[in-house]
Amino acid sequence: MTTATRKGMFNRAAVCAAAMLAFNAQITVAQEWKPSKNIELIVNSGAGGAGDRAVRVPQRVLQNLPGMPSIAVVNKPGGGGNLAYTYLAQQDKDAHVLCNLSTGLLTNEIVGLSKLSYRDITPLNILMREYIAVWTHGASPLNSARDVIARLKKDPASLSFGFATAPGNQNHIVIAMLAKAAGIDPKAVKTVIFASGGAGMTAALGGHVDVWVGTTGGALQHMRGSKARVLGITAPQRQEGGLEQVPTLREQGIDAGYYAWRGFVAPGGLSAAQIAFWDQAFARLIKSDEWKKELADNGWAEGFVGAADIRRRLDTEFGMLSGMLGELGLAVRKGN
Repeated sequence: MTTATRKGMFNRAAVCAAAMLAFNAQITVAQEWKPSKNIELIVNSGAGGAGDRAVRVPQRVLQNLPGMPSIAVVNKPGGGGNLAYTYLAQQDKDAHVLCNLSTGLLTNEIVGLSKLSYRDITPLNILMREYIAVWTHGASPLNSARDVIARLKKDPASLSFGFATAPGNQNHIVIAMLAKAAGIDPKAVKTVIFASGGAGMTAALGGHVDVWVGTTGGALQHMRGSKARVLGITAPQRQEGGLEQVPTLREQGIDAGYYAWRGFVAPGGLSAAQIAFWDQAFARLIKSDEWKKELADNGWAEGFVGAADIRRRLDTEFGMLSGMLGELGLAVRKGN
């Protein structure tokens, strides 16, 4: 081996070693940031609904992590979630403010309700997914999803459907699927949009809307007290956690399979260190026994997507939702 060859090998090794040291330094830096003040978790809807629950439950688990500062939950309903997301976008580079992430952030853009995109802020994760339930109050004459389809076929305006919080979201998609199953134009269905799931479910229990369409977690809390009758869920098969006796829409001959997902998003401009902190915090959250119990109690399903993969996942979801809403005649923007 010549002197020149040995020198070249030495230089390459030195370069590789330097690159490895730099890489390790980046990891160390990424682990150094931690919150220095109170954490604010924004809910983009009112109290009592699925979005609110999907923030308050993680808040309780996060608060128990060692070294975590105080965490406050703040409801900012309005504009189908846009008020909260606009507020979040104004907190540029501040990792002390997070907001719940749901399909509404994507569908608001697709149906033209908002110009704000998930690309403008910092998606952190998807924590879990939940199926959609179609239910009514306990004294309703409706006993199954088939009854809903029969009523729609006879007279599309004979039933009112309530949901929260914005047109084009996961609940509206399921209503449109029911309309398509009945062979009618989704736009012909009478819908009432509520600012929060809590307010809407109260209206449904009082008979002010005929059918409520929302997540299974919301249905469970009222079904357990026999106040609500769940007519069907959008899962591919029957679910556990109190939903064992609830039929799916598909087993009733209705092609309406779908699920929502929920996670967290931060303002734009976060550093790698800030993203790493929250990625590690939520990774610890989903491994805790407390979180696993909450999944079962709320009818949620595991579906964690972390910071490394969340942007690709949202790109895929945006394309899929654009196609679905386009077929239903609700999309203004299609694809990426």
